[in-house]
Amino acid sequence: MAAALGGLGLLRGRVRLAAAAAATAFLGRPGGRAPVRGGAAGALPSAGRSYGSEAKEEEELRVRYLDDEHKGIVVLGLNRSHAKNALNKNLIKMMSKAVDALKSDKKVRTVIFRSEVPGIFCAGADLKERAKMHSSEVSSFVSKARATINEMANLPVPTIAAIDGTALGGGLELALACDIRVAASSAKMGLVETKLAIIPGAGGTQRLPRTIGVSLAKELIFSARIVDGEEAKSIGLISHVVEQNETGDAAYRRALALAREFLPQGPVAMRVAKLAINQGMETIPTKDRIEGLLAFKEKRPPRYKGE
Repeated sequence: MAAALGGLGLLRGRVRLAAAAAATAFLGRPGGRAPVRGGAAGALPSAGRSYGSEAKEEEELRVRYLDDEHKGIVVLGLNRSHAKNALNKNLIKMMSKAVDALKSDKKVRTVIFRSEVPGIFCAGADLKERAKMHSSEVSSFVSKARATINEMANLPVPTIAAIDGTALGGGLELALACDIRVAASSAKMGLVETKLAIIPGAGGTQRLPRTIGVSLAKELIFSARIVDGEEAKSIGLISHVVEQNETGDAAYRRALALAREFLPQGPVAMRVAKLAINQGMETIPTKDRIEGLLAFKEKRPPRYKGE
């Protein structure tokens, strides 16, 4: 009981981190917090996709607060069709603002990350933009992208990645930061950075091993292998695989159904459960834990370093 209350206190402290003014400023932006009606019982909210050749910068990330029977679900839709949703400076900036607003909103119960571009989830970093950057800019961009994806992972509510198309490099790292991944059987996924003589820079080297195991994660990263939805499900990379439908949003529909399963549950319990699970995973592989076990074996006092 004490542990649960302690976790709850820590959770509340984290939730207060984002200022209400910042959240209001973001959500008040045109196209920000416009509720999407659910319609008749059991009906899905409109996907609202736009397949224009190039979206305006402010439309590259669409934030939708669903309503009616989907109330409490927020959908973040990547919308850079001309660049296959590649992560550029503007998109990372918009994602950071969106996540900052969401983490302080107690009305949010589940967040779904999806693409509004057919056949693509996210192609990774925008290499065309990166080619124009100075080396100092590249380091800053990678740090910002990593920090943003970490903030996504630390959202206090359940997060679901709906992968209806290709998710490569940073795109898969984005999905790995979510609590649950759902993919179409036709979707393609992989951390392919070694083909470019680089390594995954936004948490993939840590989150992939935690998801599928160290040995298999090394194999996939070393080979830059791309897997489809069926194989991804068989190795534990995703939780659910679905056959793609005519509208190209089968994974999103499955993610929405999962999110609806979460809605009736106690919101505080959900947040504390996520915090407890995440902190437990972070505690197990620490150097201090290894030192404690080694000291016990060697019958000596442990020399902890807080690592």
